[in-house]
Amino acid sequence: MRIAIFTNNYLPNPYGVANSVESFRKKFETWNHKVFIFAPREKDYQDENLRVFRYPSISTNIRFKFSLPIPYSRKIDKLIAETDFDIIHSQHPNLLGSAARKWAKKKKIPLVFTWHTLYDRYANFVPFLPKSWVATWTIKNAVKYANQADLVIVPTKSIIGILRKWGVTASIEAVASGVEEAFFQNASGLSVKKKFNIKEDELLLLLVSRLTEEKNVSFIFQALIQLLKKNKCIKFLVAGDGYLLPELKTLAEKEGLSEKIIFSGLVPKIELKNYLAAGDIYVGASQSETQGMNISEAMYLGLPIVAVKATGTNSLVKNGVNGILVSENTKEFCRAVEKLINDSDLRRRMSLASAQIARENFTDEVCAKKMLEIYESLIKKK
Repeated sequence: MRIAIFTNNYLPNPYGVANSVESFRKKFETWNHKVFIFAPREKDYQDENLRVFRYPSISTNIRFKFSLPIPYSRKIDKLIAETDFDIIHSQHPNLLGSAARKWAKKKKIPLVFTWHTLYDRYANFVPFLPKSWVATWTIKNAVKYANQADLVIVPTKSIIGILRKWGVTASIEAVASGVEEAFFQNASGLSVKKKFNIKEDELLLLLVSRLTEEKNVSFIFQALIQLLKKNKCIKFLVAGDGYLLPELKTLAEKEGLSEKIIFSGLVPKIELKNYLAAGDIYVGASQSETQGMNISEAMYLGLPIVAVKATGTNSLVKNGVNGILVSENTKEFCRAVEKLINDSDLRRRMSLASAQIARENFTDEVCAKKMLEIYESLIKKK
């Protein structure tokens, strides 16, 4: 099968969409399918994969650094026109998403669209315009695009109802982005614990996240402050970067927790598995996820989860089985974390359950097989 994937977000970016595309690409290619990636050009980055084709782009730094693709390239247009693809898979409803839609129509082949994000939660990334207007326009644009696709993919079933309510009438299938099993083998947290002076008798709370408003990281800090102050045997490791980092560091200093809250900065992907392996409990509060790959990866490495009930997370965490789901209430969140800290047997049971759930439902092999079955079905119908 010859698969064309169009994405506005790709390597070397460490974000969820890029990781999702890579997870599927690698697995597809191990089964001898040919995957062509169409993405924005990234300054000073050289692709090792010869089937990655880069559109011109504009570098921006709105909230965080990323490249905005310009969906016009004579060279790429010629290549696409001369290549026989079986299916086109778009990761976004705009920019390169428009190119994906154009070429699927021209070639009369199926267009699949993955709805990765609750776009209304990202209205704060657009400066100078009212958030409510941006959110409304963004959703309408995405719905229109989705209804022109042959199939809409969502990472978890939890958001299907939301898309229907917004007006998506196209067929929808849930296929998660899979954990790259080969990458997560032989994970060890020893080097991370040594680096940050985490003692053997200390429990480590872990958050891997972009430190921005839509990830709700400030809530986690507010929920954990008193717990960190009164319990000498826990530390909190925050792995990630974002515009809220200075504010969070200032808060930690103000509360006298500079030694208890560890800011590692952005963690290179090659080291991520060791950070996850170092953790004892994973915490999360984002309400903007359609899946939350960091949670499924933490589960794969056996971390029990404490998280705010939200789309995406609800489909990963089985409350009382591999984690504890709570409302967005700081006291309730704190009590859930404290319960796991104080009950080692419960932590162990939830740890085993997390690993089992991830291996049965969220590996790259399980997810890629499901996606290929969907592709094959669409191709037969077209």
